[in-house]
Amino acid sequence: MPRTSEPGRTVGSRLLEVLFVFQPGHTALSLADLVRKTGMPHATVRRLAMELADFGALDRRPDGRFTVGLRLWQLGTLAPLTESLRTLAQPFLEDLYTALHQHVQLAVLEGRQAVIIERLSAPEAPELVSQVGGRLPLHCTGVGKVLLSHGGTALIEAVLSGELREYAPRSIVAPEVLRKELADCRRTGTATVREELTPGLDSVAMRIVNGEGRVVAALSVVVRTDSVKHQEVLPSVIASGLGISRLLGWRPGVKVRNNS
Repeated sequence: MPRTSEPGRTVGSRLLEVLFVFQPGHTALSLADLVRKTGMPHATVRRLAMELADFGALDRRPDGRFTVGLRLWQLGTLAPLTESLRTLAQPFLEDLYTALHQHVQLAVLEGRQAVIIERLSAPEAPELVSQVGGRLPLHCTGVGKVLLSHGGTALIEAVLSGELREYAPRSIVAPEVLRKELADCRRTGTATVREELTPGLDSVAMRIVNGEGRVVAALSVVVRTDSVKHQEVLPSVIASGLGISRLLGWRPGVKVRNNS
């Protein structure tokens, strides 16, 4: 992203750059953190951060660090896709959680990553690498493979021709193997991942389709490896995905379309 000193930068773009440095795991940042992450001058960042705090987009803690403000959070909840999805999916997530007592999560595609918009987790469930609002890679997660497989040729080629990070010993990074998996996923609407992102954790995922046949999200259950047979979990995940899809207007006979 161009820096403040470059021509063409607007105040709005600078404000957004300050806001978007806040990420899961980096939710409380000092002024020095903001300067370092944005690359903008100290005086500029301080002025922008204070303006955002005055509007309630940021809060300033007693120790001087900044956090996302309540007004910005309220604005985010108005996003039509994520809010409607979360509301419609909630009963299905709760049913899966009650039945399995494992992580159950809902994710959408953003760029070349999957973003978790909702998750239910049992206290005894294993710790995951990302929380709600966090991002997951597309090539080695259940929700990621579902979203990537239906994301269109351009997205698939961009991901498979780029760096495919090996997050764990069982991560699949061979493009030809991934192509076959993605083709299977498009055919079945499901994906099963075995210890590809985190050793000891598996994922079973299902697509969620709207009334136009577009895949708009993915639902998954994350379980300890060998704690449960995937084929025992899969029917419940499929049923939940179909149920949410029906609420979004999908009906049997509506052809699933790639988002190309």
